[in-house]
Amino acid sequence: MNPKTTNLLHELVSKGIVPGVSYAMIHEGQLQTEVFGAKQTFPTIEKLTPSLLYDVASLTKVVCATPLILKLFEEHKVGLEQPICQLLPRFSDPRVTVRHLLTHTSAITGYIPNRDQLNADELLTAIYEQLHVGDWLGEKVVYTDIGMILLGQIIEQIYQQPVQQVFAQEILAPLGLSESTFHPDQQECVPTSYDQVRGLIKGEVHDPKAYVLGQHCASAGLFMTLNDVTKDVLWLLGERKPGVLLSEKTIDSLFTDWTPNHQGQRSLGFDLLAAPEGHWCLYHTGYTGTFVVVDRVKQDGLVVLTNRVHPRQQNSQFLRARDELLQVYLAEK
Repeated sequence: MNPKTTNLLHELVSKGIVPGVSYAMIHEGQLQTEVFGAKQTFPTIEKLTPSLLYDVASLTKVVCATPLILKLFEEHKVGLEQPICQLLPRFSDPRVTVRHLLTHTSAITGYIPNRDQLNADELLTAIYEQLHVGDWLGEKVVYTDIGMILLGQIIEQIYQQPVQQVFAQEILAPLGLSESTFHPDQQECVPTSYDQVRGLIKGEVHDPKAYVLGQHCASAGLFMTLNDVTKDVLWLLGERKPGVLLSEKTIDSLFTDWTPNHQGQRSLGFDLLAAPEGHWCLYHTGYTGTFVVVDRVKQDGLVVLTNRVHPRQQNSQFLRARDELLQVYLAEK
């Protein structure tokens, strides 16, 4: 299946771009999976094995946060055009809506001094009080974690529980993602980077804001196996648990540009990639080296899990290789 794409996935390891790769390709009900390379190269070299948990980073946004907000839409508890100040009184700008947060067009910007040294309450207060809305509100996509963190705050207001507990109950359990967790066993995890303060990060979230916010973070923090990410993609394709959690109409609606000016190539939560045939595919990445592609028209899906930040974070070679791989995959499938 997709031999050119498969070859490029193997080159990620053979060229030393990442230590190891776990991937799945789906095509019209057929599934191809492989796990190869190293789990880690520092401080010792260990072989990558199946069923390990990856810190999927920002895939948390589309596996958990986005479906839960869509569920709240269907239940008429949240509105797409609803100003978030109605849901979060601490947020002062009445112009910013839920749509802006989901499409990364909120223009919330600014600098929080010593961000990583703050505790959870201090960081949330800084988000409310030290950031502001720029003049590109609704007009330009600028990817940020802040929108999803605020959506997590909305979820907590509605459920009166920490957002990651809500995700476990309302998303992971109904979708049968039983191997996914916010509290992994360290021994079952692929490590991410080596940090001078934290040491080898393994079984703890890599993302600094998510590390500070803990169970109150909706933008990152989820650990998943290849099997569970593949299950999630199959659900989005309508091949598994159709109608569970969200209506098919709601899932179908994701495959379109939801930015306010319809020029941003962003869906609700998801990024969009154009297939050669002209339709949109859902796409999202995680900083740690994870990404998914979902083509509902052709019933194709791609899941790639790597630890591209291991042992050091700066890895622009991976970003270039990922972009090439995506273009080959879209053309080949």
